[in-house]
Amino acid sequence: MLIVEDHPLMGEALSMTLQAAFRLNRVRCVATLALAEATLRAEGIPDAVLLDLNLPDVKGIEAVISLKSQLGKRPLTVISAEVQPEMVSSVIAAGACGYISKCLPRSEMVEAFRRMWEGETVLPEGFAEDEDNGDLAALTHNFSTLTQQQMNILRLICQGRPNKIISYELSIAEATVKTHIAAIMSKIHASNRTQVALLANRVRLFGR
Repeated sequence: MLIVEDHPLMGEALSMTLQAAFRLNRVRCVATLALAEATLRAEGIPDAVLLDLNLPDVKGIEAVISLKSQLGKRPLTVISAEVQPEMVSSVIAAGACGYISKCLPRSEMVEAFRRMWEGETVLPEGFAEDEDNGDLAALTHNFSTLTQQQMNILRLICQGRPNKIISYELSIAEATVKTHIAAIMSKIHASNRTQVALLANRVRLFGR
Protein backbone atom coordinates (compact mmCIF):
# COMPACT_ATOMS: atom_id res chain seq x y z
CA MET A 1 0.00 0.00 0.00
CA LEU A 2 1.13 3.55 -0.72
CA ILE A 3 0.18 6.51 1.49
CA VAL A 4 0.67 9.98 0.00
CA GLU A 5 0.59 12.37 2.95
CA ASP A 6 2.94 15.26 3.69
CA HIS A 7 2.33 15.43 7.45
CA PRO A 8 4.80 12.94 9.00
CA LEU A 9 2.74 12.21 12.12
CA MET A 10 -0.46 11.70 10.13
CA GLY A 11 1.32 9.44 7.66
CA GLU A 12 2.84 7.37 10.45
CA ALA A 13 -0.48 7.10 12.30
CA LEU A 14 -2.30 5.96 9.16
CA SER A 15 0.42 3.44 8.38
CA MET A 16 0.37 1.93 11.87
CA THR A 17 -3.43 1.87 12.01
CA LEU A 18 -3.89 0.16 8.66
CA GLN A 19 -1.07 -2.32 9.19
CA ALA A 20 -2.52 -3.37 12.54
CA ALA A 21 -6.13 -3.51 11.36
CA PHE A 22 -5.58 -5.32 8.05
CA ARG A 23 -2.25 -7.10 8.63
CA LEU A 24 -0.67 -5.38 5.66
CA ASN A 25 2.79 -6.66 4.77
CA ARG A 26 4.17 -3.35 3.60
CA VAL A 27 3.04 0.27 3.71
CA ARG A 28 5.13 2.97 2.02
CA CYS A 29 4.64 6.66 2.89
CA VAL A 30 5.68 9.55 0.63
CA ALA A 31 5.04 13.27 0.95
CA THR A 32 4.51 14.50 -2.62
CA LEU A 33 2.84 13.53 -5.87
CA ALA A 34 6.25 13.48 -7.59
CA LEU A 35 7.56 10.94 -5.07
CA ALA A 36 4.37 8.89 -5.42
CA GLU A 37 4.78 8.71 -9.19
CA ALA A 38 8.48 7.86 -8.82
CA THR A 39 7.53 5.06 -6.41
CA LEU A 40 5.05 3.63 -8.93
CA ARG A 41 7.72 3.65 -11.62
CA ALA A 42 10.37 2.07 -9.41
CA GLU A 43 8.30 -0.44 -7.44
CA GLY A 44 5.23 -1.09 -9.55
CA ILE A 45 1.55 -0.60 -8.77
CA PRO A 46 0.59 -1.08 -5.09
CA ASP A 47 -2.55 -2.86 -3.97
CA ALA A 48 -4.08 0.48 -2.90
CA VAL A 49 -3.26 4.18 -2.60
CA LEU A 50 -4.35 6.58 0.14
CA LEU A 51 -4.05 10.22 -0.92
CA ASP A 52 -4.19 13.56 0.88
CA LEU A 53 -5.54 16.31 -1.39
CA ASN A 54 -3.19 19.09 -0.31
CA LEU A 55 0.44 18.24 -0.98
CA PRO A 56 3.52 20.46 -1.28
CA ASP A 57 3.69 20.04 -5.07
CA VAL A 58 -0.01 19.82 -5.97
CA LYS A 59 -3.40 20.79 -4.61
CA GLY A 60 -6.92 20.02 -5.74
CA ILE A 61 -7.94 16.93 -7.68
CA GLU A 62 -5.04 16.91 -10.12
CA ALA A 63 -3.26 14.26 -8.04
CA VAL A 64 -6.35 12.03 -8.07
CA ILE A 65 -6.52 12.17 -11.86
CA SER A 66 -2.77 11.66 -12.30
CA LEU A 67 -2.46 8.67 -9.96
CA LYS A 68 -5.71 7.01 -10.98
CA SER A 69 -4.61 6.98 -14.61
CA GLN A 70 -1.68 4.80 -13.54
CA LEU A 71 -3.47 2.58 -11.01
CA GLY A 72 -6.08 1.08 -13.30
CA LYS A 73 -8.60 -0.81 -11.17
CA ARG A 74 -6.53 -0.63 -7.98
CA PRO A 75 -8.37 1.45 -5.36
CA LEU A 76 -7.44 5.05 -4.65
CA THR A 77 -8.93 6.69 -1.56
CA VAL A 78 -8.81 10.37 -0.64
CA ILE A 79 -8.43 11.29 3.02
CA SER A 80 -8.93 14.95 3.84
CA ALA A 81 -10.16 17.37 6.48
CA GLU A 82 -12.00 19.16 3.67
CA VAL A 83 -15.39 17.55 3.02
CA GLN A 84 -17.33 20.10 0.97
CA PRO A 85 -19.89 18.34 -1.27
CA GLU A 86 -18.48 19.80 -4.50
CA MET A 87 -15.00 18.52 -3.69
CA VAL A 88 -16.33 15.08 -2.78
CA SER A 89 -18.24 14.89 -6.07
CA SER A 90 -15.18 15.91 -8.07
CA VAL A 91 -12.91 13.41 -6.32
CA ILE A 92 -15.28 10.49 -6.92
CA ALA A 93 -15.81 11.53 -10.54
CA ALA A 94 -12.03 11.61 -10.99
CA GLY A 95 -11.89 7.92 -10.13
CA ALA A 96 -11.43 7.66 -6.36
CA CYS A 97 -13.34 4.82 -4.71
CA GLY A 98 -13.79 6.62 -1.42
CA TYR A 99 -13.49 9.91 0.44
CA ILE A 100 -12.68 9.67 4.14
CA SER A 101 -12.61 12.51 6.65
CA LYS A 102 -9.45 12.88 8.72
CA CYS A 103 -11.72 13.72 11.65
CA LEU A 104 -13.12 10.18 11.92
CA PRO A 105 -12.32 8.22 15.09
CA ARG A 106 -9.90 5.34 14.54
CA SER A 107 -12.55 2.62 14.72
CA GLU A 108 -14.81 4.38 12.22
CA MET A 109 -11.91 5.02 9.87
CA VAL A 110 -10.93 1.35 9.91
CA GLU A 111 -14.54 0.36 9.24
CA ALA A 112 -14.68 2.82 6.33
CA PHE A 113 -11.60 1.24 4.78
CA ARG A 114 -13.00 -2.25 5.29
CA ARG A 115 -16.22 -1.33 3.47
CA MET A 116 -14.34 0.41 0.69
CA TRP A 117 -11.92 -2.46 0.08
CA GLU A 118 -14.90 -4.80 -0.09
CA GLY A 119 -16.16 -2.79 -3.06
CA GLU A 120 -18.38 -0.12 -1.52
CA THR A 121 -17.96 3.56 -2.39
CA VAL A 122 -17.40 5.29 0.95
CA LEU A 123 -18.45 8.93 1.31
CA PRO A 124 -18.52 11.38 4.24
CA GLU A 125 -21.51 11.03 6.54
CA GLY A 126 -24.40 13.22 5.41
CA PHE A 127 -23.09 13.68 1.87
CA ALA A 128 -25.90 13.98 -0.66
CA GLU A 129 -25.22 14.67 -4.31
CA ASP A 130 -27.55 17.31 -5.72
CA GLU A 131 -28.05 18.25 -9.36
CA ASP A 132 -25.28 20.86 -9.34
CA ASN A 133 -22.80 18.40 -7.87
CA GLY A 134 -23.80 15.87 -10.51
CA ASP A 135 -22.96 18.39 -13.22
CA LEU A 136 -19.66 19.05 -11.48
CA ALA A 137 -18.91 15.33 -11.40
CA ALA A 138 -19.57 15.04 -15.14
CA LEU A 139 -17.24 17.97 -15.82
CA THR A 140 -14.54 16.41 -13.64
CA HIS A 141 -14.84 13.16 -15.55
CA ASN A 142 -14.24 15.08 -18.78
CA PHE A 143 -11.06 16.59 -17.32
CA SER A 144 -9.89 13.11 -16.32
CA THR A 145 -9.77 12.14 -20.02
CA LEU A 146 -6.98 14.65 -20.74
CA THR A 147 -3.53 13.32 -21.52
CA GLN A 148 -0.57 14.33 -19.34
CA GLN A 149 0.66 16.80 -21.96
CA GLN A 150 -2.82 18.31 -22.24
CA MET A 151 -2.89 18.64 -18.45
CA ASN A 152 0.50 20.41 -18.55
CA ILE A 153 -0.82 22.84 -21.15
CA LEU A 154 -4.04 23.38 -19.21
CA ARG A 155 -2.07 24.24 -16.07
CA LEU A 156 -0.17 26.93 -17.98
CA ILE A 157 -3.39 28.26 -19.52
CA CYS A 158 -4.78 28.65 -16.00
CA GLN A 159 -1.63 30.59 -15.10
CA GLY A 160 -2.35 33.01 -17.96
CA ARG A 161 0.47 31.90 -20.27
CA PRO A 162 -0.01 32.67 -24.01
CA ASN A 163 0.57 29.95 -26.59
CA LYS A 164 4.06 31.20 -27.47
CA ILE A 165 5.23 30.94 -23.84
CA ILE A 166 3.58 27.53 -23.42
CA SER A 167 5.43 26.39 -26.53
CA TYR A 168 8.73 27.61 -25.07
CA GLU A 169 8.20 26.18 -21.57
CA LEU A 170 7.18 22.73 -22.82
CA SER A 171 9.66 22.67 -25.73
CA ILE A 172 7.01 21.92 -28.33
CA ALA A 173 5.91 23.73 -31.49
CA GLU A 174 3.31 26.46 -31.13
CA ALA A 175 1.17 24.62 -33.69
CA THR A 176 1.26 21.58 -31.41
CA VAL A 177 0.10 23.72 -28.50
CA LYS A 178 -2.85 24.93 -30.56
CA THR A 179 -3.73 21.35 -31.50
CA HIS A 180 -3.69 20.29 -27.86
CA ILE A 181 -5.81 23.28 -26.82
CA ALA A 182 -8.37 22.39 -29.47
CA ALA A 183 -8.47 18.84 -28.09
CA ILE A 184 -8.87 20.13 -24.53
CA MET A 185 -11.78 22.37 -25.53
CA SER A 186 -13.44 19.48 -27.32
CA LYS A 187 -13.10 17.10 -24.38
CA ILE A 188 -14.49 19.52 -21.78
CA HIS A 189 -16.97 21.20 -24.16
CA ALA A 190 -15.46 24.68 -23.88
CA SER A 191 -15.57 27.33 -26.60
CA ASN A 192 -12.43 29.35 -25.76
CA ARG A 193 -9.37 29.55 -23.51
CA THR A 194 -11.12 31.70 -20.92
CA GLN A 195 -13.87 29.15 -20.50
CA VAL A 196 -11.29 26.38 -20.25
CA ALA A 197 -9.65 28.15 -17.30
CA LEU A 198 -12.99 28.91 -15.64
CA LEU A 199 -14.10 25.29 -15.85
CA ALA A 200 -10.77 24.06 -14.47
CA ASN A 201 -11.15 26.45 -11.55
CA ARG A 202 -14.74 25.32 -11.01
CA VAL A 203 -13.69 21.73 -10.35
CA ARG A 204 -10.66 22.96 -8.39
CA LEU A 205 -8.40 20.99 -10.67
CA PHE A 206 -5.29 22.82 -9.52
CA GLY A 207 -6.55 23.77 -6.07
CA ARG A 208 -7.69 27.29 -6.85
